[in-house]
Amino acid sequence: MAAGNEVSPAYYIQHHLQNLTFGKHPENGWSLAHSAEEAREMGFWAIHLDTMGWSIAMGLLFIWLFRKAGKVATTGVPGTLQNIVEMVFEFIENTTRATFHGNNSKIAPLALTLFVWILFMNTLKILPVDYFPELFKRLGVDYMKIVPTTDPNATLGMAFGVFCLIIYYSIKIKGVGGFAKELSFTPFNHWALIPFNLLLEIVALLVKPFSLAMRLFGNMFAGEVIFILIALLPFWAIWLLDVPWAIFHILIIVLQAFIFTVLSVVYLSAAHEHH
Repeated sequence: MAAGNEVSPAYYIQHHLQNLTFGKHPENGWSLAHSAEEAREMGFWAIHLDTMGWSIAMGLLFIWLFRKAGKVATTGVPGTLQNIVEMVFEFIENTTRATFHGNNSKIAPLALTLFVWILFMNTLKILPVDYFPELFKRLGVDYMKIVPTTDPNATLGMAFGVFCLIIYYSIKIKGVGGFAKELSFTPFNHWALIPFNLLLEIVALLVKPFSLAMRLFGNMFAGEVIFILIALLPFWAIWLLDVPWAIFHILIIVLQAFIFTVLSVVYLSAAHEHH
């Protein structure tokens, strides 16, 4: 992947962790970044095209699969796809019933979307780390990270969406005054402690999206780094370590999708509660 005949381990790791970035460079104007330095110089408003593309692709795959399952659904002997979709539906329904105590018909569909979408994005990690970067290099694209959840921009974006829903339902269910009163008189129900309560509650409120985002990102990014480090080993060692780590990581992939979904439902349940 580097210019020349040899690829240093440092360059290999940096290359595989670099996003395909499009933004406004101070000297080159709007363009693709051809190095990590150029990507950093583009600043905050640069877009990670690979993160956007693969996350949208996994969302479309989710819609297509579940739409197809709905079309071929039968009351007779179900097919494999229908069985899988029904298992996921039942799992999310039971999880939502156990964790959400409000009255909102939109929470279960939201939980289903979050779980399957994140699961699909995480599952891309199982693909060998060299295949897609090498394929896109042959097509003239320098960088290609295919796992959106290893990009904090993607996980923060999803978490911020959940945070907006938390604020929306907190105000809708409790009213502006009720929500403000909840922040002011929790955990200590005394007017003299309102400043202290506000400090605690606002910090706790703001921590929710960051904890959601960074937990998912941290686990996925760490797993990706380990896959990359294994790929630097001799051929025989790659198969010896890569397969067991991939099998173990399947559990992490599912678990992180589940944790993000459950915590989102729990936070939304708290937004529907009257204190």
